[in-house]
Amino acid sequence: MSKEKSNLYLHAKRELELAGMFDKDADYNGELAPTILEVVDKFSSYGHSGGSAMISIQILEKLLRWENLTPLTDNPDEWMDISDMQGGKPGWQNRRNSTCFSEDGGKTYYNINEKKKVMHTANHAY
Repeated sequence: MSKEKSNLYLHAKRELELAGMFDKDADYNGELAPTILEVVDKFSSYGHSGGSAMISIQILEKLLRWENLTPLTDNPDEWMDISDMQGGKPGWQNRRNSTCFSEDGGKTYYNINEKKKVMHTANHAY
């Protein structure tokens, strides 16, 4: 017995077809579209309201981009020592957000994705 597809699924399928994403000459030989449709189908199966859908999408987007949901801390477990990769120069990379680097063990850090190098102060872990 086949379950009827949601309007969101049908919308996504139509848009993916119009964009040519199922075509063999599309990115990844058309294999992205079916996987995207699986995610849309699963998401729509939860029956989100407009409000809960928007909140879920915002959280999911951050997670899929490997972003942190809460501020980074100065907890040593959160920072990986990368000094050996820098010729012995002190350096740490954040385990929760790999685009964040520190020169003082995580007390302050900068994000390489920011246009200007801005030093941030990490939250205390305790």
